[in-house]
Amino acid sequence: MYVCICNAIRESDLRHAARRCPGDAEACYASLGKQPACGSCLNEADAILLEEREMAFKPTSVAA
Repeated sequence: MYVCICNAIRESDLRHAARRCPGDAEACYASLGKQPACGSCLNEADAILLEEREMAFKPTSVAA
């Protein structure tokens, strides 16, 4: 799925960027060599970044 049509940024690209770039959506776009054009995607992009980062830091349960 495309998150940003203007820059052809896919959700998978954004999730990968979230793991290596600590900033907001604009910072992640920059890490991909892009910048927001119309900006209508930024709220959704920030939500995806938050979700991805929460999953990365979520403790995993270990069965005893």
